[in-house]
Amino acid sequence: MTSKQGERPRVQIIACDAGGTMTDAIIVDEAGRFSIGKASTTPEDQSIGYIESLADGFDNWGIDFASEAEALLGDVDAVVYAGTAMLNALITGTGSKVGVIVRRGDEDVFIHQRVSQSWLGLSYADTLHHAAHHYPPPLVPRRLVHGVSGRIDCQGKEVIPLVEQEIRQAVGALLDEGVESIAVCLLFSYINPGHELMLADIARDVMRVKGREIPVHLSCKLAPISREQGRLNTVWLHAAAVDTGRKQYELIERALHQRGYRNPLQVVLSHGGIANIRYSRLHESAFSGPIGGLLGARFMAREMGIDNWICADMGGTSFDVGLIMGQEPLIEREVTITRRIFNMPTLMMETITAGMGLYVSVDPITQRITLGPESAGAHPGPVSYDKGNETPTIMDCALVTGLINPHNYLGGKVKLNMDKALRMLDEKCAKPLNVGPYYIAEGVLRLIASQMKEQLRTTLSIRGLSPVDYNVLAYGGAGPLLLALYTEGLPFKGVATVPWAAGFSAFGAATVDLMHRYEKSAGIVIPHGIDDSWKSKMGEAINTIWDELETQAREDFLDEGLSVAAVAFKPIAFVRYGGQMEDLEVRSPIRRISSARELDSLIDVFERQYERAYAGVAKHEQAGFEIFDLGIEASLPKPKPKLVRRPLGPREPVGQAVKGERRIYFDGHWQNATIYDMDALSPGNEVGGPAILEAATTTYFLPLGRSVHLDDLSVIWLE
Repeated sequence: MTSKQGERPRVQIIACDAGGTMTDAIIVDEAGRFSIGKASTTPEDQSIGYIESLADGFDNWGIDFASEAEALLGDVDAVVYAGTAMLNALITGTGSKVGVIVRRGDEDVFIHQRVSQSWLGLSYADTLHHAAHHYPPPLVPRRLVHGVSGRIDCQGKEVIPLVEQEIRQAVGALLDEGVESIAVCLLFSYINPGHELMLADIARDVMRVKGREIPVHLSCKLAPISREQGRLNTVWLHAAAVDTGRKQYELIERALHQRGYRNPLQVVLSHGGIANIRYSRLHESAFSGPIGGLLGARFMAREMGIDNWICADMGGTSFDVGLIMGQEPLIEREVTITRRIFNMPTLMMETITAGMGLYVSVDPITQRITLGPESAGAHPGPVSYDKGNETPTIMDCALVTGLINPHNYLGGKVKLNMDKALRMLDEKCAKPLNVGPYYIAEGVLRLIASQMKEQLRTTLSIRGLSPVDYNVLAYGGAGPLLLALYTEGLPFKGVATVPWAAGFSAFGAATVDLMHRYEKSAGIVIPHGIDDSWKSKMGEAINTIWDELETQAREDFLDEGLSVAAVAFKPIAFVRYGGQMEDLEVRSPIRRISSARELDSLIDVFERQYERAYAGVAKHEQAGFEIFDLGIEASLPKPKPKLVRRPLGPREPVGQAVKGERRIYFDGHWQNATIYDMDALSPGNEVGGPAILEAATTTYFLPLGRSVHLDDLSVIWLE
């Protein structure tokens, strides 16, 4: 997977994943070989962590990035970013000051909210007690929300014309308040955008008169679908966070250009696509960080011929679980961030606070160990970082039990203070409970593993799925460490990880084509038993929206400086039976519907999907069908990493693969574990526990009685 030491490769792709604790970079050369770099995340200026992770990755090839950057980056085809720059602006409230214009009478919409939204993010215990129930604070202060008279009905007809004077007063008042952008969301603008477009024109005229230009963001362009609360939240997100997020992207792009890179920086979108940082709906990159691993899992599934993965990503802050079904990730059309709902297609990911940086403490009332929810992050980091933190973390527990090598953390570039970690664990946790620190440390690792196992089980069971149909793919810097523990007792089809687990999310970002996704509400109802002429008319209505979305896709690609000649389109319909509340995403088998028979073929695909998702007896064609929303995916191919298959060698690891032995504390006693160099293991090798597989950026612990083998792609399978 790596080039020869000191040999300058021709780099083809670079991808980066900036997490809450670490920034990972993957550097891929034209032969498909790659190197993983790692550095601490720098939230104030993410270009620093990006460049440091690149330097670390090139250092693995024996190349000094600082002196050779221009030669290395000059011919790179694509540089991709996935991370938290946009999300940080939302969570920390450091985005733009936003004013909002809605229909008169809806000025309290941020206060009223959707009822379900007010329960989001609460624990199960809190949902049982109304005394603990509280609404999240409004996204926008009431004084910055203005209503204007005017009404479009659900058929797209104008019922009440816009009152221009009210618009001028609202815009003037918001400008006087010092807002930095204006978000507009009017009822049924996704059917008829006329009022929003007219409002924007009047607003710009007011700005010209007042001599102050700020952006006006319209829901009809950013999220032209029903479900008003999510649509309003989405246009607010774009108005509040895009400028701040784009500034971070521009810092990264500028740092790359200064070092010889010539192309635009590309960013992963929440639904699994990629766009460059001038994309018109850049808010879709807000949730790009956690999903890179799912994209990598999809790539691995296609390369390996595996249909179903359950993905387990453990880093410093959280444990994220996602699904690949039929070699595709699941997409949720609404995403929850900071207890709010946004109309933003996002790859399904379930998260619990179970990262290696979680603080370990003793509850003074119950006298029980508590994990988190706060995390030490990269700054100050675990106690063993020796940067001022004196509260033990899960990583400190792994260190004192011997599972982590204090001299090889990040390839030896970060030295860990084991003595201090042991002292703080003893003082803060062991002595209050009158037990030994090693007993506490092992107990903490088993406790966090049990929580992770429960999350894997729950992710499948709530969807009616069984572990016997799924392979586990573990990644993230800490994903492999306790893999043997958190999968124990669940009958998975297989359990795997990869030597590049620490950079797997960055790897996933490198595997994606340039892809944009567009959706628009349609409101098409297909009654049971209608004749073919009506079906043909409905097909024409569907085609009209697909044509509109394709036109928008071409315009966006051109705005990003890309050729549209090779764009591939995949039409989508969101279909359900009449009267139902939930729909299924259906990939249309045909590009356009030109006859009743072709509409029937789309419905047939839906019914087959419905039968797989629920059961044949649940089908109800007599209720008719509803296509409330339509969409397309527009994609352009780009270079991707190559997985190199190698012939299987001997079962016994040889040479430098065996590093020696280390004492570890597990199962309540000290024992010897054989230490292996994970990167030096070869396809065909088998390793039995107790053992530890070490790489520069990750560690894999095998207890007694468990073993692993490497396949021809160097994927590590647990037995």
